[in-house]
Amino acid sequence: MRGFFRKIFGDPNEKEVKRLYKTVNLVNKLEDDMKQLSDIELKLKTQEFKERLANGETLEDILPEAFAVVREASMRTLKMRHFDVQILGGIVLHQGRIAEMKTGEGKTLAATLPAYLNALTGKGVHIVTVNDYLASRDSEWMGQIYKFLGLTVGLIVHGLDFNERKKGYNCDIVYGTNNEFGFDYLRDNMVIYKEQAVQRQLNYAIVDEVDSILIDEARTPLIISGALDQSTDMYYTYANLIPRLKKDIDFTIDEKSHTAVLTDEGVARVENILKIDNLYDEKNMEISHNINQALKAHTLMTRDKDYVVKDGQVIIVDEFTGRLMHGRRYSEGLHQAIEAKEGVKVERESQTIATITFQNYFRMYDKLAGMTGTAATEEEEFRKIYGLDVVVIPTNEPMIRKDYNDVIYKTELGKFKAVADEIIECYKEGQPVLVGTISIEKSEQLSHILKRQGIPHNVLNAKYHEKEAEIVAQA
Repeated sequence: MRGFFRKIFGDPNEKEVKRLYKTVNLVNKLEDDMKQLSDIELKLKTQEFKERLANGETLEDILPEAFAVVREASMRTLKMRHFDVQILGGIVLHQGRIAEMKTGEGKTLAATLPAYLNALTGKGVHIVTVNDYLASRDSEWMGQIYKFLGLTVGLIVHGLDFNERKKGYNCDIVYGTNNEFGFDYLRDNMVIYKEQAVQRQLNYAIVDEVDSILIDEARTPLIISGALDQSTDMYYTYANLIPRLKKDIDFTIDEKSHTAVLTDEGVARVENILKIDNLYDEKNMEISHNINQALKAHTLMTRDKDYVVKDGQVIIVDEFTGRLMHGRRYSEGLHQAIEAKEGVKVERESQTIATITFQNYFRMYDKLAGMTGTAATEEEEFRKIYGLDVVVIPTNEPMIRKDYNDVIYKTELGKFKAVADEIIECYKEGQPVLVGTISIEKSEQLSHILKRQGIPHNVLNAKYHEKEAEIVAQA
């Protein structure tokens, strides 16, 4: 039906791109003028823009000239010139929309345009990435442009103290992850005095990989909790009990719904072991709950897939990014059950003090924009939930990549053997290969196959995230 209307009325995205190209052309016309400016004259443009805004001009009024300034500053600092499609993406982001830009089309550089423009208001700009590595890399890399033009750049990553965070948020442009921004918001809402808060107003955010953060993780709750005063010995008791139960006799597992349930035989066996009359009696409700959590920890939660054990701690692995989530804990006693299962120190259970979802957090920004390689498929959700529409940005060069059909195998072993064979062929040709897996466990399984074949390679997963920059640099 959509294709039928497009034949009659034309593609609305193409029409929008054509309309926006009028502004791109205005930016291009100013390029030669900017080249004639000295470094000092180019830097002084920032102060000039601020004065023009103070005198009543709008961001839209100065957009073409501001974008032209950033393009020239980029050439002088990074030797990188914004292509027309990146200028186009920058316009879309400034308008508080989502720019769908294919991989390799330069989203990172495109974001410098609206970031600079909106930072001129003095209200701050947040550029949201999916991990600390990208936030650090981009703040240092793209930060050269902003600093050349007289703006300050902040970086918010895990492990910063109060003063470092406060200083970072006071910068004109701040890079950080969705987790860091969200948790700082929660902490700020728990302080007594305004001076104890680190964030300024939520003015303008540019979200990278916007579909992952605003759709896939939309309802993921960020939780700040405090410890309850209770003994942790019981968790070890229940952890020792579960291995004495037999699958399909004492309990059943439904992997589809991710549940494990005691059978009547299992209930009777637990009651016998714990010497209690009725597991489901009101006075035993806490025992029943903790037994169920222990059962889940042993049967449904997998080490090196759902979590890792590092330095005597159970650390959750983010199911969307495969990264370690330091400081995050499963709720309702599940984390304690896993700690007992793994034989590490069980931390006391906590109670929720403050919580917010990513969806609710990002809707509080005065202006929100995003970029990703795949947004059109979730366009309706973006519009309904966030009031954001998607503009598909054309590629700078015609697409020459070939996308092949999926290949389905009868067994996982057969699939991995085929993947290994393909890697070996590419290796013989001197072609680099990037392989994505769904878990730490699978990445190490494939690594084991490649080692047996004598194929040199690096593994990058949550276990080795500290070596990420080194591994990526060698790739």
